[in-house]
Amino acid sequence: MKLQRVLQYAQTLLSQAIEKGESAVDATAGNGHDTLFLAELAGESGHVYAFDIQQQAIEATKYRLAEHNINNVSLILDGHENVSKYVQQEIAGAIFNLGYLPGADHEIVTKGNTTITAIGQLLQLLKIGGIIVLVVYHGHEGGKRERDEVLEFVSSLPQKNVHVLRYEFINQKNDPPFIIALEKVKQLPIESE
Repeated sequence: MKLQRVLQYAQTLLSQAIEKGESAVDATAGNGHDTLFLAELAGESGHVYAFDIQQQAIEATKYRLAEHNINNVSLILDGHENVSKYVQQEIAGAIFNLGYLPGADHEIVTKGNTTITAIGQLLQLLKIGGIIVLVVYHGHEGGKRERDEVLEFVSSLPQKNVHVLRYEFINQKNDPPFIIALEKVKQLPIESE
C-alpha cells in the first residue's frame, strides 16, 4: 500500500461516492480543477454546481471546462453559504478547498462561519453514503481560526448520522493541508432557522 497525498485522497473519496447521473457541488470553484473532476464523475447525465465569490475564479473554471468540452456544470458567482438557494435536489458529493484562490488576492479567503453554514446545507442535500470533502489550507492569515471553527463544528456532528474523518501527514512542515471528510450514514434532523 502507498499513502495517497491529500489531493489524491480527496479524489479517491469522491470517486467512491459519486456515480454517473448524480449531482455534486464544488463549493470553491477556484481554478476549476475540482469542478472538472466532479463533472467527469457525474457524466453527461449528471450535474455539478460550482460556487465562487470571485469572477476571476468563475472565468478560470469556465475556460477549463470549455477546454474539455464539459457542459454539465452550473457556474454560480455567489458564496457557498447560499448553496440551498441554487441546489434543491439530492447530491452525491461536495468538495471545498479552504483558503484563498491561488494566483489571486490572498486577502479574499474562506471563513469559518460561511463554510459551516454551507456544510450544514450540504449535509441536508447529501444522499446516504454521500461524501463531503474539505481540503483545509490553514497557513494563511485567518486560516487557523477557520480550521479551528470547522473542526469544532464537525466534531459535534452526531456520529449516528455522520462519520467524520481527518486525514493528514503530521510530520510535514509549514502548515500542510489536511482533509476532513464527512460521510452521511443516516438522515440528519432538519434544524429550524
